[in-house]
Amino acid sequence: MKGKGMSLLLKISIGFILGIIFGFAAGPMAAESAALKDYVIPLLDVVGKIFLTLLKMLIVPLVFSSIVVGAASIGDPKTLGRIGIRTIVLYLLTTVVAIAIGLVLGNTIRPGVGMDLAGAAGTAQASKPLLEVFLDIFPANPIDSLVKANMLQIIVFALFFGVASLFAGEKGRRIIGAFESIAEVMYAMTHMIMRLAPYGVFSLIAVTAAKYGFSILAPFGKVIAAVYVGCILHAVVVYSGLVLVFCRKSPLWYFRGVQEASITAFVTRSSSGTLPITIANVRDNLGVSEGISSFVLPLGATINMDGTALYQGVCALFVAQAFGLELSLSAQIGIILTATLASIGTAGVPGAGLIMLTLVLTSAGLPIEGMGLVAGIDAVLDAVRTCLNVTGDTAVCAVVAAMEGEKLESRSVEL
Repeated sequence: MKGKGMSLLLKISIGFILGIIFGFAAGPMAAESAALKDYVIPLLDVVGKIFLTLLKMLIVPLVFSSIVVGAASIGDPKTLGRIGIRTIVLYLLTTVVAIAIGLVLGNTIRPGVGMDLAGAAGTAQASKPLLEVFLDIFPANPIDSLVKANMLQIIVFALFFGVASLFAGEKGRRIIGAFESIAEVMYAMTHMIMRLAPYGVFSLIAVTAAKYGFSILAPFGKVIAAVYVGCILHAVVVYSGLVLVFCRKSPLWYFRGVQEASITAFVTRSSSGTLPITIANVRDNLGVSEGISSFVLPLGATINMDGTALYQGVCALFVAQAFGLELSLSAQIGIILTATLASIGTAGVPGAGLIMLTLVLTSAGLPIEGMGLVAGIDAVLDAVRTCLNVTGDTAVCAVVAAMEGEKLESRSVEL
């Protein structure tokens, strides 16, 4: 697990697999071994809880500083103009749809059913009327929201704060610079803590496997299937639908034009690393101008996270079902709001998918221990969600170009 060339996700996957093996072996033996029952398993439980506590420590300062910087990077709404408004609206709408698809699949496939961890930790938040859910996103006292870790209110306040900093001129730019420094420090701290993730995941899953046995295996296959099916549906229905309606081009033309970027994103699991290929595909294969692609695609790498959002919808329901908890309609709408708003400030964070999932679980009142269940299969899920993130950037870029009257034609390949 200390190999220099080994990625963090691979280390986490190894920790997950070893944890399951150890847990399955230790569970039956614990009844006859006092050392396992009284010392080893309780110690692993403590290690897992420390890791979860460290993740909780990150959430408020990381989310607040990141979203302030993310909102400020979008630019002054008065000067964004037509292209900026269209781009942001399309990105946020596709993110909402992605989360909704994830929640529908989670409710349909019910991946957590059968894991049977009921009563292991926590309870879901009590159901609220829908109107109260929407009203509750606006903080009357932002300091109180920060202290109580009310994530929706923190996100909304951070958005207002970031945009207001732009209106404040030079003094506002100083504030933004300070928050950029805070955000970078939080990213570094996140990297430090995520280096402990293989050991935290090993401990969490080992304790769970020891306690519940082989019944925990089947649901993981359902989670992977739900996320992959959801990402394929979103790409085929939403993205190709947008291209068909606004660009008057066939889905085949579109998908063939961006296939290099999509495949690279799947393999590298890096939206920012794929950006040069994404820009080249959109300009050369779809015919989008340099002016639009240079604005829309980097912005998408910052705020457009459809794949991650869909993954969060599935995994939130997976965790709720695994622990025998029911999420009301208002709670699921809260997940949509939280994940959509939080997507603005999550780019560039090591382990962003897991940190975002921790945020969503906390906001929905679900046991944060559920993150340990999902972390072990995150490498498999990360590939497809990054692919969808990048593919979504290209679709929105093409649609915005078509709205601006550009003629979309391939410049370099026959499609």
